[in-house]
Amino acid sequence: MPKNTQTEFKIGEHVVYPLQGVGTIKDVKERVVNGKSVTFYVIYIDISDLTVSIPVEKTGSVGLRGLVSAQEARKALNSISSKYEPVNVDWKTRYQMNVDLVKEGSICSISKVVQGLYHRSKVKELPVQERKLYDNALRLLIDECAFSLEKDPDEIEKEIFTRLEK
Repeated sequence: MPKNTQTEFKIGEHVVYPLQGVGTIKDVKERVVNGKSVTFYVIYIDISDLTVSIPVEKTGSVGLRGLVSAQEARKALNSISSKYEPVNVDWKTRYQMNVDLVKEGSICSISKVVQGLYHRSKVKELPVQERKLYDNALRLLIDECAFSLEKDPDEIEKEIFTRLEK
């Protein structure tokens, strides 16, 4: 397997691709691109039935990372129960702030987006774009926590809503 200075994933390993979710490395392939040999990870993302190829040298710049530990997943779930502090900005600014957090790709950032948009939706219906972002962030959080904690996604979803409603 080719070496990558930032990370190295093996076939069968679970990885997180920001904005897409948890995927499985299915293969590592060499392809010629613009006359140059490039090594790609072939990743299957089950939740969206999507297969993507990412150049090994670009894994850092696209945010591809391994799953968080069970401890870190638990920390992200626990953070949802923390006191929610609303941000007083217009919805477009709030939306961009939340998009940036999701793109960051950390599980704690994603849980923060879920918490904020959930509480916001209890005050006023979310605009369509924010609703889609909330649904996507929730799916990403459930997906990674389920893999990291080796639990059923439905169980994780119930736990998230129980914590949000505290």
